[in-house]
Amino acid sequence: MNLWTTLVWPGGGVIGLLLWLLSMVTMALIIYYLISIRRVNILPELIRQDIEELLDGKKYRDAIDMTSTQPDYMSFVINSALVEAPHGYAAMERAMEEAGEERTTKSLRQIEWLNLIGNIAPMMGLLGTVWGMIMAFDELGKSTQGVDPSKLAPSIGLALVTTLLGLAVAIPSLSLYSILRNKIDSLTSEAMMVCQEMVSNFRPVRK
Repeated sequence: MNLWTTLVWPGGGVIGLLLWLLSMVTMALIIYYLISIRRVNILPELIRQDIEELLDGKKYRDAIDMTSTQPDYMSFVINSALVEAPHGYAAMERAMEEAGEERTTKSLRQIEWLNLIGNIAPMMGLLGTVWGMIMAFDELGKSTQGVDPSKLAPSIGLALVTTLLGLAVAIPSLSLYSILRNKIDSLTSEAMMVCQEMVSNFRPVRK
């Protein structure tokens, strides 16, 4: 039995198989998040230019219609502010802050799956470790004429393989979670500043 067979089955047992499945889910989530959490989906430059042109030309209705059909973060925030324009600049600011917080929280909640997996995987690995050691000691207790290493190997292998798999799942999950969280904070903060700058033209002039 080679190393890869041991890692996949039956070396890690049922727990090892579950960890392999969890690693596949983790990779799928990572790919999805890397595709969705990008500047083009939060602060697209072309849409920003279109919105600025419409606002500079005082085509507010066109700006509302355009931003209502765009899925990006910036358009959502700008649309929320423009809808509140009849109620004054203060209402627009509140709407921007609420919309920005809503979208940011939604994005952070989505990537929370990586944090969850990163915390569960080592616990599953530890469960396999404990179970493997229990099996090994049980085998030792049954032996009356010395210990046969071949009988202990599967139990010790289970303990080690599940620990390895748990760490192999947890490390990339928690690493990517931190990277994506920082990326969301950075891009949404930048997008909010851009939105505030575009809406600043609605601020009443003090005499």
